[in-house]
Amino acid sequence: MPRTLEGRCACGSVRYRLLSPPMFVHCCHCCDCQRQTGSAFVLNALIEADQVELLSGEPEPVAVPTDSGKPHVIHRCPACRTALWSTYSGRTAVRFVRVGTLDDPAALPPDVHIFTRSKLPWVVLPEGVPAFEVYYETETLWPQASLDRRRAALGG
Repeated sequence: MPRTLEGRCACGSVRYRLLSPPMFVHCCHCCDCQRQTGSAFVLNALIEADQVELLSGEPEPVAVPTDSGKPHVIHRCPACRTALWSTYSGRTAVRFVRVGTLDDPAALPPDVHIFTRSKLPWVVLPEGVPAFEVYYETETLWPQASLDRRRAALGG
């Protein structure tokens, strides 16, 4: 990440800054993500919560149901309801920041495509980016530095 990345909600009430590059960027094609975003997929930059600095506003946590039954909390602007990031399975130390809320979303292309078994048929995956029908083994795909950061954030 050559420079600091900042993002915001649609109305600008909530602004944030990433203090470091994300650990990894997912493009998720699961049915939950399609339903919750109203789109074909979601781009999430996985980053430690303490590496996301709020510049203004305070997102509101909203629990949403999932097909897996595991907890999923979307943090939304209380004014315009834009989804800024999520936490999963009660692990609040790692945020899944919505890449589309960045001022420059092109700065963070996906490192992997997941849950492609439910990918919409007209979505064409790019060459050279790993893609998985479901999920993948984190240890085999993530750079060692990102694995170390993840382990430190999750406490083990």
